[in-house]
Amino acid sequence: MHSLKDKVTQKLSHLFTNSPNSSSPPDSPYSKEGKPLSSYLSYIIPSISFDGPKTSEHQHDRKPIRSASAGYNYEHFEYQDIPMDNYVDCSSMCNSIDLLKDDNINEVHTSRRSSSSSEVFEEANEQQTPNTSKKSSLNLTDDSVFISPELYEFFESCLPNIVKGRQWVLLYSTLKHGVSLRTLIRKSAELSCPGLLIVGDRQGAVFGGLLDCPLKPTTKRKYQGTNQTFVFTTVYGQPRLFRPTGANRYYYMCLSDLLALGGGGNYALCLEEDLLTGTSGPCDTFGNACLAHRPEFELKNVELWGFTHPSPFQG
Repeated sequence: MHSLKDKVTQKLSHLFTNSPNSSSPPDSPYSKEGKPLSSYLSYIIPSISFDGPKTSEHQHDRKPIRSASAGYNYEHFEYQDIPMDNYVDCSSMCNSIDLLKDDNINEVHTSRRSSSSSEVFEEANEQQTPNTSKKSSLNLTDDSVFISPELYEFFESCLPNIVKGRQWVLLYSTLKHGVSLRTLIRKSAELSCPGLLIVGDRQGAVFGGLLDCPLKPTTKRKYQGTNQTFVFTTVYGQPRLFRPTGANRYYYMCLSDLLALGGGGNYALCLEEDLLTGTSGPCDTFGNACLAHRPEFELKNVELWGFTHPSPFQG
């Protein structure tokens, strides 16, 4: 380090002595103003100390850097390095801010997507809820082969007011009680109220009618019932109801080997003793067309439903 100092001092001395305006003698360590050359060297090369090592006290006495225009003399000027610890990486902060912005944007998009998904999800539930509520609202004591939620609502709108809103009780079903008209007549005596007869053919049509229970078979062909009797069918797509036209009082006939609804031209519905086959055709009583796909058909199943007030002890 001292050799470098000597070289620089000699070089500057040479420059000052060779200057036209220089009045200092050769190899003089002072400039023309009488200032030591080392002060200039300290200004030019601040990283080289020409005054020897500084103590910790001198380091604490250092003055802040100021420009020459402030009126300070350069011979008292000292350069102080800025500590590297004070360096702040702005790029990382900017990146963090960008990431936060991106996260916020993503959260907004995600919330929008989730809300839209929730809305879609809420709309899908609203579309399915009616079917679920319809199934849960079926006031049936047993499962039915024929009664769907839509058909149940149709029946509730057609039944006499005396039985609307009551609990449906399965009095007879060929799946549970076997194929026998006598058994159907006997089971109809369990309730004293209107009974709904529901049957179906092998092609998928569901039809039947409203009767008075208990059924009372006669030995002669004699019609029974009231003007509350009706017949219905789904063979035309939507359930269709046929009420009495007033043309006659042939509401229904019950024999030990036959059960028929309607009269005048044909039976609207007639079931044989074995409950395996039946017939249907236009009749004057209800003004109906054929209730099944064909005038003669095979029965898929037969159900007879009664109506009662629900027990207060049921949960």
